[in-house]
Amino acid sequence: MIQKTRNISSKLFKEFLESEKAGGLILIACTLISLALANSIFSSEYIHFWHTPFHGQPIEYWINDGLMTIFFLLIGLELEREVYQGELSDIKNALLPIFGAIGGMLVPAAIYLYFNYGTSTQSGAGIPMATDIAFALGILSLLGNKVPTSLKIFLTALAVIDDLGAILVIALFYTKTIFWTNLCIAMGIFVVLLILNRIKVRNLIPYLTLGVVMWYFMLNSGVHATITGVLVAFAIPFGNGDKKSTSYILQHYLHKPVAFLILPVFALANTAIILDLDMQEIVTQHYSIGIALGLIIGKPLGIFTLSLIAVKLGICKLPTDLNWASIFSVGFLGGIGFTMSIFVTLLAFDDIVIINHTKIIILLSSLIAGIIGFIGLKLILKTKQ
Repeated sequence: MIQKTRNISSKLFKEFLESEKAGGLILIACTLISLALANSIFSSEYIHFWHTPFHGQPIEYWINDGLMTIFFLLIGLELEREVYQGELSDIKNALLPIFGAIGGMLVPAAIYLYFNYGTSTQSGAGIPMATDIAFALGILSLLGNKVPTSLKIFLTALAVIDDLGAILVIALFYTKTIFWTNLCIAMGIFVVLLILNRIKVRNLIPYLTLGVVMWYFMLNSGVHATITGVLVAFAIPFGNGDKKSTSYILQHYLHKPVAFLILPVFALANTAIILDLDMQEIVTQHYSIGIALGLIIGKPLGIFTLSLIAVKLGICKLPTDLNWASIFSVGFLGGIGFTMSIFVTLLAFDDIVIINHTKIIILLSSLIAGIIGFIGLKLILKTKQ
């Protein structure tokens, strides 16, 4: 029974990894297409499209607050599975990526605050804390079967924990005004979902239906609506995690729509940026320096340092097929912020100029971090052959 459960988890992990690899490559393509259209003769029409009003809000708003809730639902389901059956279920296996993720969040935030503390842009500290799992695994996939399985697992667990950290940061630090009545109704619905779980209701329909209602009240509560996705995920019954479990069924069906539709649409909508700007002015801004150094230097430094400290203190062990050079190099892939960094940007800033400048810096920094990580791992894996 235990072996069967492990095989199912392994199959889901492989499915997740494959969808994220392909999804990462599609994200790159969508970003390039979006940037090309935004800087073409169709620029005004393309950018205007994403700002077209729909039910009182621009299309971009419904993508970021609506469709991305489904992305967070999948993240929540993946977190749930990791906690119950995956790398995070065994505390000894989980500690290395946990310490790596903590370092990869704290050091970039500290670097950002060093340059921006006390300024109007200090709220952007959460931007360089994030890792884009789709992009990171997409870059890692370019190295083929040379990559040790333990390194794939380390990066995946690191990015999942990183996503959890980003979710907590969004919930705690990017909620400005709370409308308590709506929040209480949303949390009341969450309690009902937990009760349904407790009395062993396995049908997905009541969870998804009440989840939509919960999303509506969360949307109007002041707390970011995407948090609903994570809460609903943890209310959905996990059972023994087999193919018939409610959690497995939903996670299985969400993988491809999220990887091949939701995240690409998010990329298209949020990278419609005109690049005919004064780059010297952009890169010298305090927030630009904080983001760039946070993603390119802070991420690998934080991931490597805290992982090393944890191993040296005997808290966890480094897998036998890994070395510290590979951990440091994969730390650069952790510096690919993209989706989550842009998402936090939209919450952190109100000034459209700063938002667009920040998106450009995120793209450039993620590109640089990704290239360094790819070259570093390619050299390391080549010498190990």
